[in-house]
Amino acid sequence: MKEDFSVDEDSLTNYMKWISKFEIGGLAINVDTGEGPHLFPEERVQVLKIVSGIVNVPIVAGLTSRFTAEAVQMALDAKKAGADGLLMFPLPAFGGQPLDPNLPYQYHKTVAEKTDMPMVLFQLQPALGGIEFTPECLMKLIEIEQVVALKEASFDARKYSDTLRTLRQASRKINMLTGNDNFILESFILGAEGALIGFGTLATDLQAEMFELVQKKRFDEAREISNRLQPLVDAIFAPPVRDYRARTKEALLMQGVIKHAYVRPPLLPVSESEQSRIRNALKKAGQL
Repeated sequence: MKEDFSVDEDSLTNYMKWISKFEIGGLAINVDTGEGPHLFPEERVQVLKIVSGIVNVPIVAGLTSRFTAEAVQMALDAKKAGADGLLMFPLPAFGGQPLDPNLPYQYHKTVAEKTDMPMVLFQLQPALGGIEFTPECLMKLIEIEQVVALKEASFDARKYSDTLRTLRQASRKINMLTGNDNFILESFILGAEGALIGFGTLATDLQAEMFELVQKKRFDEAREISNRLQPLVDAIFAPPVRDYRARTKEALLMQGVIKHAYVRPPLLPVSESEQSRIRNALKKAGQL
């Protein structure tokens, strides 16, 4: 963002060129870390156009809508702008328990049929406005052929393990992508096929290396990277978690990747003391 809270297209371009240097499998655009839910529809389209003109990896567009017809239109706009797949943010309508599985099923199925785009389900902790699906609900959603993966971001290791076990019982392969910034390494070891994760915005090269080491069962080396990164994780995702976006931008600003650390209101900038903690954590991680 610029000082007037408009999209800083130059910084976006610089960031995309920077992150494209690393061994990544794709990019999640207009998702939570990038303030996607806080952008106007036309801004989301423009951001996708900019990114698709720079990178050569698959683009997963965040889909944050209020109702089904809006979701279909937004998905089609994203597809036209260069998105290759969708990350399906949970709707406020999914809130409250018990959740009738037919409610999220019909929503996801309609978007899938109207767009025919690969779809990543999103299990997100309620503290961030998300929903944790029951095994019954997950199994029904997996019936939708466009569903290819689940981003699991409950921030709860037990819930993560239970969800992974549910996916392994499905009739077809559904990839597990960790969104758990608080136990990244452990989620790889438990069986995640990748990460679609806010912290991936920073120290991207180290996290990609850590993932590869786990695949090769070189766990001690992977843990060395994890231990190196943990102070930075703790600084970025300190309570309240909602402020991690502003902290992430501060870190990128300190690294010279972006020009400003503005966040769009009602999000607030970080304090000087937090800036100091972030700078120290970057130094400990060897990122500054």
